Amino acid sequence: MNKIQLVILGLTASTNPPNSYAVILKEVGGNRTLPIIIGPFEAQAIALELEGATPSRPMTHDLIKILIYEANINLTEVLLCDFNDGIFYARLIFEDDEIEIDCRPSDAIAIALRCKAPIYVNEDILEETGLMFQIEKEKENESFEPIIEQMSLSKTKLEVLNQRLKKAIESENYEVAAKIRDEIKNILESQ
Repeated sequence: MNKIQLVILGLTASTNPPNSYAVILKEVGGNRTLPIIIGPFEAQAIALELEGATPSRPMTHDLIKILIYEANINLTEVLLCDFNDGIFYARLIFEDDEIEIDCRPSDAIAIALRCKAPIYVNEDILEETGLMFQIEKEKENESFEPIIEQMSLSKTKLEVLNQRLKKAIESENYEVAAKIRDEIKNILESQ
């Protein structure tokens, strides 16, 4: 199983579902992005760390970081390891792969930021759910810095769903294709 390292491109407001956000991850050395829909509290936890803001009292992810350091263990990486029924799954991987803990991707990303741990995704997940990202020519050789921006993800989500629909039809998985078709129809009707 091949892993691809990701960096955080930014956070965006998402219109579907309402009051949600997306953390946009980008592959290192490539131009595919991976949007993951997250809740407002998780978005706030990620944004605070991206912006270098320090709350007056430690947040939950800060406490987890303190526990990791106090227990004298090292978070070596976060792995987005699975994608089923539109849901991403992640694992916190500690020293020498001896300890792995199941975790929501949003929490895993917030903890990885605080512990300065790299974020990886299994290549097949990026292949299935990743989107192409156009990088301006003059910025190709610059180091990639995280950004925070506001935009709608409805078109992006439609692109992902259309891609998944095509794959489901090609593999003759018509039950999944029908569910994806219905989700696309709901999005288009709500616009």
